[in-house]
Amino acid sequence: FTEGFFWVVKFVQICSQGQFPLTQNVTVVEGGTANLTCRVDQNDNTSLQWSNPAQQTLYFDDKKALRDNRIELVRASWHELSISVSDVFLSDEGQYTCSLFTMPVKTSKAFLTVLGVPEKPQISGFASPVMEGERMELTCKTSGSKPAADIRWFKNGKEVKEVKYLKEEDANRKTFTVSSTMDFKVDRSDDGAVVSCRVDHESLSSTPQIAMQFLCMNKLPEPVLWTKDGGELPDADRMVVHGRNLNISFLNKTDNGTYRCEATNPIGQSSAEYVLIVHDVSNTLPPTTVIPSLTTATVTTTVALTTSTTTSATAIVTRDPNALAGQTGPDHALIGGIVAVVVFVTLCSIILLGRYLARHKGTYLTNEAKGAEDAPDADTAIINAEGSQVNAEEKKEYFI
Repeated sequence: FTEGFFWVVKFVQICSQGQFPLTQNVTVVEGGTANLTCRVDQNDNTSLQWSNPAQQTLYFDDKKALRDNRIELVRASWHELSISVSDVFLSDEGQYTCSLFTMPVKTSKAFLTVLGVPEKPQISGFASPVMEGERMELTCKTSGSKPAADIRWFKNGKEVKEVKYLKEEDANRKTFTVSSTMDFKVDRSDDGAVVSCRVDHESLSSTPQIAMQFLCMNKLPEPVLWTKDGGELPDADRMVVHGRNLNISFLNKTDNGTYRCEATNPIGQSSAEYVLIVHDVSNTLPPTTVIPSLTTATVTTTVALTTSTTTSATAIVTRDPNALAGQTGPDHALIGGIVAVVVFVTLCSIILLGRYLARHKGTYLTNEAKGAEDAPDADTAIINAEGSQVNAEEKKEYFI
């Protein structure tokens, strides 16, 4: 008898275990659909019931008990009772009960968690233009998250760790407003930088919400102003400005001088200078400080406008690849001057030599004529001429 009673008790325990209802906790995003399922492995035609956190009956077997269009029956049998709640509210969160009407009644609890989706974040605190050296405080804010969302900052893709975090409960006492503040000193490397704040939350799955802000959007000014030696460009036909480039064609020595470009934008003003020297040189083009004549020079400058008082600028001069090679040589003006001097000296020498010869010839003819004037015939003239050689000291004539 004792052994028989033992097996009866054991059978009752097994049957009792098989008739215990089984449920699972459910997590759903606000506005989504929650499915509540209650299962019984062994059921001897005993009814199942679902009730909400307020202990209101939702379904008794396949019969709907609460008038709520959001609640529908999914499946009803002796082994399962499944219902769905669509368009879930935050207020739907709580503990739901599945009851198996045995003697005594057996129950199983399922907790419904409703996640509040954070709103798209907004960045505030940016004012343009941003001056170098100033401090900037940017705040990223998002509301409606449950539980409270996490905010992370990035600058040009690199995470910024030194930020302030603040969490506040919303008026509904269910969701949270979260803000994070990043404070930093602006420098030149921040020009054009991309700052972003990212909101991470379990309701967003693998797609976080991101807000972005571009810093210090400094654009190169258009156009720039070119001047030469403090005045306007002297030859508009040969000196042509294209954007930020100054093109000078058919260079000559008059192009020597200091060229200056000035640029202005809302943040400030900057300038750069370049000294151009044009020489007649050999076919080998030296560095940019000397440019051969009869070529074309292109003077370009890149001016980065920032908030500092001085701005770096670079200027280069390059030779026009279309210019004819080998059009360089000696200084023709110098050679022409030397030739003129030589010709002048030669002409003067010839004139002086001619005058000298003319004077000596005139003196000889005069002496001979004087000997012939006193002679009655030719023989006497010859004799007189010979005699005149003896008295040459007395018959000298002077020509002035």
